[in-house]
Amino acid sequence: MPGTNLTRAEAAERAALLEVRSYQVELDLSAEADTFRSVTRIEFDCARPGASSVVDLIAPAVHEIVLNGRRLDPATAYLDSRIAIDDLAAENVIEVVADCAYVRTGEGLHRTVDPADGLVYLYSHFQVPDARRMYASFEQPALKATWQLTVTAP
Repeated sequence: MPGTNLTRAEAAERAALLEVRSYQVELDLSAEADTFRSVTRIEFDCARPGASSVVDLIAPAVHEIVLNGRRLDPATAYLDSRIAIDDLAAENVIEVVADCAYVRTGEGLHRTVDPADGLVYLYSHFQVPDARRMYASFEQPALKATWQLTVTAP
């Protein structure tokens, strides 16, 4: 089911398997649309090379997924808010290009135009499970990493 959170067992298994080193996230907020471009690069290690896991993402469109230089088909790799990744190496890099949606539900990134001044305002409550609404991630507190955020905005 789309938007389903990880179970406790899945989170424990992923935490034992992966060590996330860094995120590089690029958000392009310059278009006047219901979505924004999100480009994510994650560097992570795997304790059991050859294993499989998932990356979390909630997006109306996923354009590109590249794992360790190997292109994955978004039509088959991205399902139910998860990107399936397999045959992991000891050291891994995944890059994901997606269009994420602005929301008005208290989750993810909000975009509104103020009728009084005509200006665009963005904000986020950005709780842990909502990170996947803005960029691809291993969205659990046990998997901490450094991250760099680049935003293109008017």
